[in-house]
Amino acid sequence: MTTTRDPEGKAPELPESPGAGRRRAAGIYGAIITASIMTAVGRTVPTLALALSVLVTLVVYWLAEEYAEVLGRQTTGGHVPTWVYIRARLSGSWPIVSASFLPLAVLVVARLAGASAFAAANFGIVAAIILLVAHGWAAGRAAQLKGWQLTASTSIAAVLGLVMVALKDLVLLHLH
Repeated sequence: MTTTRDPEGKAPELPESPGAGRRRAAGIYGAIITASIMTAVGRTVPTLALALSVLVTLVVYWLAEEYAEVLGRQTTGGHVPTWVYIRARLSGSWPIVSASFLPLAVLVVARLAGASAFAAANFGIVAAIILLVAHGWAAGRAAQLKGWQLTASTSIAAVLGLVMVALKDLVLLHLH
């Protein structure tokens, strides 16, 4: 494993492990799915049904992805993967589900605080967008980006979240 020294002479940063990138990707995917579900049905379903829809959908995606991976490995490798491999795959991709926890907590707290179901869903969407921005920033930092490159990487994540909100407005307000 190699490290690089910061041009300013600071201590070197260790690169992420390969699993860290996979976990981050799963977290980004989970945040996008969470925001998408909240965007699609946040106006039409009660808060509890929305929270359960998000969780069930993400668990199904998580299990389906890993099941397909296990079958693919069995097909290409000619042998059944070990339980150690299966557990590692499941734990490595768990962030697809756990990425929903913060936006769902915001959704529930907002609703309990008196916000309408629609407003609570919007608060959850904002939390998912903030999560996407944080993932974009962390990915940029892991790639040792600085200055305008880090800003660009983080901004792309923010734009992705804002595009989801714009699509929500387009579909719910203008196409119905």
